Amino acid sequence: MAGGVKAAAAARPLAILHPIRFLSAWGKGFGMRILLLGGYGVFGGRLVHLISDLLGVEVLVAGRDPEKARRFCKGWMGSASLRPILLDRANVAAAIAGERPDLIIDASGPFQAYGDDPYRVVRAALDAGIDYLDFADGADFVSRISQFDAEAKAKGVFILSGVSSFPVLIAAVLRDMAQHMTIHKVTAGIAPSPHAGVGMNVMRAVLSYAGSPVRLWRNGTETTATGLADNLRYTVAPPGELPLASTRFSLVDVPDLRLIPAAMPGITDIWVGAGPVPEYLHRLLSLLAVLRRIFRLPSLTPLAPLCYKVLNAARFGPHRGGMFIEAEGEVDGQPVRRSWHLLAEGDDGPLIPSMAIEAIVRKLMLTHRPPAGARAAIGDLDLADYQVLFRRRDIRQGWRDSHDAAGKSLYPLLLGDRFARLPAEVQALHQPGARSVWRGRADVIRGTGLLAAVVAGMFRFPKQGKDIPVEVTFTTDAEGRELWVRNFAGRAMRSRQEAGRGRNLHHIIERFGPVAVTLAVLIRGDRLFLVPRGWRIFGLPLPASLLPHGQSFESAAEGRFRFHVDIDMPIIGPVVRYEGWLEPA
Repeated sequence: MAGGVKAAAAARPLAILHPIRFLSAWGKGFGMRILLLGGYGVFGGRLVHLISDLLGVEVLVAGRDPEKARRFCKGWMGSASLRPILLDRANVAAAIAGERPDLIIDASGPFQAYGDDPYRVVRAALDAGIDYLDFADGADFVSRISQFDAEAKAKGVFILSGVSSFPVLIAAVLRDMAQHMTIHKVTAGIAPSPHAGVGMNVMRAVLSYAGSPVRLWRNGTETTATGLADNLRYTVAPPGELPLASTRFSLVDVPDLRLIPAAMPGITDIWVGAGPVPEYLHRLLSLLAVLRRIFRLPSLTPLAPLCYKVLNAARFGPHRGGMFIEAEGEVDGQPVRRSWHLLAEGDDGPLIPSMAIEAIVRKLMLTHRPPAGARAAIGDLDLADYQVLFRRRDIRQGWRDSHDAAGKSLYPLLLGDRFARLPAEVQALHQPGARSVWRGRADVIRGTGLLAAVVAGMFRFPKQGKDIPVEVTFTTDAEGRELWVRNFAGRAMRSRQEAGRGRNLHHIIERFGPVAVTLAVLIRGDRLFLVPRGWRIFGLPLPASLLPHGQSFESAAEGRFRFHVDIDMPIIGPVVRYEGWLEPA
């Protein structure tokens, strides 16, 4: 909790500086000078955006292309000050001596391809006695940073590597989970928005291990699996939010695979993947990885320019991304599974990998320094530090727990702790027990036209009328499925609701005879919304372009449960709308 309070304070635009640091910076005119290698690149540019509100910060946007650096700085509108500088890694020591930054951040990479002298920038920072952070995602690079620990402690500086979602955010979530359970197995993945874009260095890094053995832990033993060719499918779905589509994740070589089992010895299995979209391009990359493994082909890195162009041209689909971390273990000797889900809407998702460094920079502005030493940064931020930053963005998160499932009805099971935030009347209806009956009144408007009448007749939707008597009977079977019988003035409409599985996990499946509709359950304010995501007839998928739509929600008013159902269909138009109230019989 203390970490969250500090991070909340660090989020203020005007930061109070340590007196000695302030006097040192007074002559420079800035409270903090940051040398940002790769400052105009994908991750560096996003970091600059995240700290744009910090007064008293000067960012030296460094890179080998002075024109790109100038263009990046020319369009700058933030409170922090930007200055472009020409810098090659080979000359970093001279640049440090000339500029005397307070902090060095390496956002360049690919860290897997730094050659014979991968720690040139680290050693330059140590020689100058300057703090250092990097975005490294290379497992070898991050795990070996501890070789500089003694020297960093002697000089009183921190050298933190891998300061990004992998492994910092994953480690923070797992530490939170470990307070409630003993963790044995970890599965995690990130599904970026198709609009996020892929940097060239990231593309080179991924292709460098595609089809190669990736070290990880299974059944308590260190073994290997094939990078980008070891796959699983998962649905990212914070309770009460619109889930991501079921996503295919492929194994990536990230520091988490080695660092987290070392930091949490009870973990016997760990797997971390990425789920880029569109899926057909993802599958093509996986196929290339498999072919490389089977035929022992050379590295796929030469394909990086082509893959970079293709993936960045395929920016279509929902403007949202997500992340999940699932842990299996035990509580009081009983097996449990707990998962953390995150969704990011619009352009906020791509910012998350840069938020770890943002959090540390904001803390530094308040002189909350990480301890001296050289290490992977997996213990330097807590989930509370991230949550402060998430609240500034359209980023939502939530938990799912298997050990809370026993005895729960369908909707409480699906919505988790979000269910308790709904009005009492809505909660009561969705906890029917073995059988319950509710009665009330409704107004019904039917669509016009022959096709609308045919569809309404097939599903036995109610006939048009005002103040019609309604009786709804709920019956729950031994499998937890709920039979809903809606009787509008003697006209009965039946459907069965059940929890989705496989690709429909964390959804509700509502069956009307041979037709099955997949529904997402959302909470917005004090209303519960049902959103169609797909449909089938006799098990065969129907075109998404013909999926019924319309706003359907539940709420409460004047001590009564209230419902509103609006069903429209493409081409056909409005089919039926009915709304009204119910009370327990």
